[in-house]
Amino acid sequence: MIEISLNDVEKYYGAEQVLKNITFQVLKGEKVGIVGRNGTGKTTLFKVIAGMESYDRGLITISKGSQIGYLEQMTNYQDEFRVIDVLKIAFHNEFKILSSLRELEEKMSYVAGNRLESIIKKYGELQNLFESKGGYEIEEKLNKVCKGLGLNEKILNTKFKDLSGGEKTTILLGKILLEEPDILLLDEPTNHLDMDSIDWLESFLLEYKGTVIIISHDRYFLDNVVNKIIEIERGKVNVFIGNYSSYIREKEKVYLEELKRYENQQKKIKSMEESIKRLKDWANRGDNEKMFKRAFSMEKRLEKMEKVDRPIIDNDTMKLDFSIQNRSGQDVIIVEGLYKKIGNKVLFKNLDYSIKYGERVAMIGQNGSGKTTLIKTILGETFADKGEIKIGVNVKIGYLQQNIYFNNEDMTILDTFREENICSEGDARSILSRFLFYGEDVFKRVKYLSGGERARLRLCQLMYKDVNTLILDEPTNHLDIMSREMLEETLLKFKGTIIFISHDRYFINRIANKVVELSHGKLISYLGNYDYFREKKLSEKKNQEFDKINKDKNNEVFDNKKSNGKMRTNKSNTKKIKEIEEEIEMYEKLIANKELEINDNAMDYSKLDNLYNEKVELESQLDNLLEEWIMLNE
Repeated sequence: MIEISLNDVEKYYGAEQVLKNITFQVLKGEKVGIVGRNGTGKTTLFKVIAGMESYDRGLITISKGSQIGYLEQMTNYQDEFRVIDVLKIAFHNEFKILSSLRELEEKMSYVAGNRLESIIKKYGELQNLFESKGGYEIEEKLNKVCKGLGLNEKILNTKFKDLSGGEKTTILLGKILLEEPDILLLDEPTNHLDMDSIDWLESFLLEYKGTVIIISHDRYFLDNVVNKIIEIERGKVNVFIGNYSSYIREKEKVYLEELKRYENQQKKIKSMEESIKRLKDWANRGDNEKMFKRAFSMEKRLEKMEKVDRPIIDNDTMKLDFSIQNRSGQDVIIVEGLYKKIGNKVLFKNLDYSIKYGERVAMIGQNGSGKTTLIKTILGETFADKGEIKIGVNVKIGYLQQNIYFNNEDMTILDTFREENICSEGDARSILSRFLFYGEDVFKRVKYLSGGERARLRLCQLMYKDVNTLILDEPTNHLDIMSREMLEETLLKFKGTIIFISHDRYFINRIANKVVELSHGKLISYLGNYDYFREKKLSEKKNQEFDKINKDKNNEVFDNKKSNGKMRTNKSNTKKIKEIEEEIEMYEKLIANKELEINDNAMDYSKLDNLYNEKVELESQLDNLLEEWIMLNE
């Protein structure tokens, strides 16, 4: 069943056309991703579908009775409203029914006879309505969403007006999920969420019974959630069935097919043109009317031929190239005994860590765990209460901060670039054009730049500095997918050291060769990309659950043996324990040797993958032996 249908929809802002001949359909229950460059009108499209803005031409049809939920961008609530009050607005109708039920309960305490019967009947009807709307599940739903989005008791009791913009967006996301509309319109829903919350949101949306349409630059999220991609490119809409990865494969396939059609037609056109020329030449030589007619007929066929346009690749993206003039020493950053406390919260506790030359380290952790504070401490922008940070020999750092500001916000793009990079105006304009600042754009004052434009300008400055270590705080924020991919390709070619904070799991997967998790004031290191980190975390979780089950079972066995007064180990068990202890010692040595091999081949990524897998297998065998040893010693 069709839930939403758009046919030749057009939208103008003044003389500027932002939506052109937009046509597509969304079926009931589909999970759809909308992708396209920044500025192609994706958010405008959402507002038009939601009825928040009008459109100038075409037709939009929404399934009769379908409720649309759109994540509000700017919403004000009464000053005294706490976060929990905002979330409970989602259950406005249920609370109205509940209030009516309470009123009827009070009336039933003092009326009698026919009037009481009438109230009891009405009470039963309202109670059934309350149950059908899920009124008895309000607390359960609230707890599920609050836990998933990491909203603790302190946040829930905070006044909504006191939250940051990102925090408000997270709360409004929670509210719209609780409303459970027939159609969910989510514009960049993973912004401001940490990885645990993003994982939860993916699971929530996969189970969601309604239709979900998502604008997102989060490729990992689109891979995990959607089953259809709608691409807006150069005013045209292209529809692809499948997730983001299948869209990329299919898009390349379509491009190659269209290119082949174009090239085949060009060969045919060239052949026909040569034939026409030859026929005319023969006709002129022999004054042959028949040849003239045949040439004329072929010309007419060529004119009527429907020409195939050459397929276009959108190359209008940043052109980056980070090159290193002077490499650093082997030790880039050494952290020793770092301790940092903000208010009552300890961010780092006796933190020790080192980063070597050539490592590409992704730093992850929950929001508020202290990732950005650690980066700022490394950069000397803030100071630890205890401990020391050593910067290695010849380390030259380039820093891309999360919220980008420039020394003088009243300066133009051109002057801001030339302030840090000494060059002529012509050279500067040529360089800036590689970052999509063309013509008169360079005279725009930086205070008027969007988040994406600020990121591009800062990357432009960094690219032309002599740096061998990049520290990047959420580098993909504000970048569209094509710009993210260009940044990835550039960083993969960078020969220096990269330390970055990111929630973009696709980006981490491509760039990182080491993932460090900041949790409870400690850094836990994983040698590999995000998929390896995720696999290890799932394995650790399973082991913890397995340990708990075994512990409970062992406690039962222990209690039973204690009650019977029989607590002894027989001779066969003693022999078995000794054998297992010898095997444990052997596996510990094998793992230690494997770790040495991994360190020796740290820069040989083809070998690392096999070494990691061998180490994981050895650790799994060791875990099994340890479990068996524990069981025999209970």
